[in-house]
Amino acid sequence: MATPVRSTDSRTRYPQISPTAWEHPTDRAAMQALRSIPVFDTVVRKVIGAIGERNIRLMFSAQSIEVGPNQYVDLYEILEDACATLDCALPQLFVSQSPFADAGVGALGVDRPFIVLSSSTVELASPKQLSAIIGGNVGAILSEHTLYRTLLFLLLNFSGSSIPRQAVTPILLALLEWQRKSMISNDRAGLLVSQDLEASIGALALMAGGIRGRSASVNIEAVRDQSAAYHDANGLDVLFKFMGSAFRADPFPMIRVRELDLFVDSPDYARIARGEYVVRGEEAPLSDDVARATAGFSDSAEDVFSNADAHVNKALQSWIEGLKNARDSFGSDQ
Repeated sequence: MATPVRSTDSRTRYPQISPTAWEHPTDRAAMQALRSIPVFDTVVRKVIGAIGERNIRLMFSAQSIEVGPNQYVDLYEILEDACATLDCALPQLFVSQSPFADAGVGALGVDRPFIVLSSSTVELASPKQLSAIIGGNVGAILSEHTLYRTLLFLLLNFSGSSIPRQAVTPILLALLEWQRKSMISNDRAGLLVSQDLEASIGALALMAGGIRGRSASVNIEAVRDQSAAYHDANGLDVLFKFMGSAFRADPFPMIRVRELDLFVDSPDYARIARGEYVVRGEEAPLSDDVARATAGFSDSAEDVFSNADAHVNKALQSWIEGLKNARDSFGSDQ
């Protein structure tokens, strides 16, 4: 355990905090489900190696603006604060031109992760909201989400004809399901950085429907009411909610709003506030019970498919076999 400390600007820091302190249980279960598939991480690294992490970084370096002490200094200071709060090294941060107000590409990379934000998000968000967004991406790096996010990015943008379509689709669905879970964890990390629940919810609201020049007029309580109404919808709406999210990379903003409120009201958040959080190197091991982990992995199906875990495992195995059949194109003898 560790003790939070107050900085000179009265902000709370969390020395050596482990990402397990804020990670949602289904996120961790999903990670375990992915890692439990034989040679999965090896295959993932093979796919990333086929294109190259350096190539992806160079792509963003060529077409985006890198934030630094002499470039978008306000963003750099927010990044510094986020890393000081969660006690980690500074990653590279890029701003990429985009008309969409979302979190951007997010955190990518394996050996040297980096963050990409959309320009519209930066335009719309207040400094506190940007603190939540950037803090969430820093949390993703600490949780080692970037390996699978990089794979998802490659599948969405560069798979082309190098991998059979029937192999890509199942693993794409599986990774998208995991990604949606991981974003709940990242929102929690963002809240620890922003230390302002309204700002964190406001950041999600602007991604849902932010209007330039009117972001400050968003009613946070009305957003909470909308989130509750969406959650309470049942009957056939449960199926519609599942089908509507299946191909999304992020959970719907209204789902994320509810999850943040639940986190703030939880014993986990209260323990972190008291300094009763796990520090790095003292994490409890993930369960070796693959069945339990994959059961957690299927939660986002919202009980529509009771045997979703079997389909996920089958999809992952199918994709791995597809990659093995195409291994010559990757120049590997694995």
